[in-house]
Amino acid sequence: MACFVSPSLRNPLGILGTLATVFLLGACSSTQHAQSYDVYDPFEDANRTVFAINDKLDKAVAKPIAKTYQVVLPEPARVGVRNVLRNLNTPVNAGNQLLQGDLSGTATDLGRALINTTAGIGGLFDVAGYLGLEYEPEDFGQTLAVWGIDNGPYFIIPILGPSTLRDSTGRLVDTYADPLSHYLQNTHREEWLYTRWGVSLVDQRESVLDVLDDLEASSIDYYAVMRSSYIQYRAAMVRDESGATGHVEIPDYEDE
Repeated sequence: MACFVSPSLRNPLGILGTLATVFLLGACSSTQHAQSYDVYDPFEDANRTVFAINDKLDKAVAKPIAKTYQVVLPEPARVGVRNVLRNLNTPVNAGNQLLQGDLSGTATDLGRALINTTAGIGGLFDVAGYLGLEYEPEDFGQTLAVWGIDNGPYFIIPILGPSTLRDSTGRLVDTYADPLSHYLQNTHREEWLYTRWGVSLVDQRESVLDVLDDLEASSIDYYAVMRSSYIQYRAAMVRDESGATGHVEIPDYEDE
């Protein structure tokens, strides 16, 4: 059995800072039972090669940085950083809630932003969460799924990691629809944009340090397990089960 933590990072292609997204796969829901998911992986041979390269890059760069971040910054400070990053992502999150027809979710996102930006000191403290307005990550890949678009082929993107045709399209849309990114670029404050990406990737990678080590150590076929886990996690995201985590049954791939 294994569980992971979700990738919500939305960095554009070509930014070295996205190394951590190689393995930022989601956490398991106590309400989600292990299920069998069909994965369309027509590029498996190439995917395995890229996966191995990404794994080496992660171990050489992203993982050591994340470990240093964990040692240097105490947990309350790391939680505060994560809260700020979530608050900054409100326009994209709320926009996708609205596109999915989830008016309650949209209102929750906007309410969280208002409360956390003010009472939470710029989002540093998740006051809204204490008041019962829970954070729910949304992206355009999920929106496409709600609209009835299938995953399409599974593939591993160099540096960026696991994806599907639907999710990679969603990632691009979210990246270029983010109003904060446009503002920073149009006001020549790109350094703040790159800082946001860098901090996001370190935060994401740090959050799964122990989990991914345990997963790799217990996996017969690390690639196959990560592939299955990614598809299962994204399905849970579409069903709005991402807040809790479920256990993913590790199948036996010895006969493949």
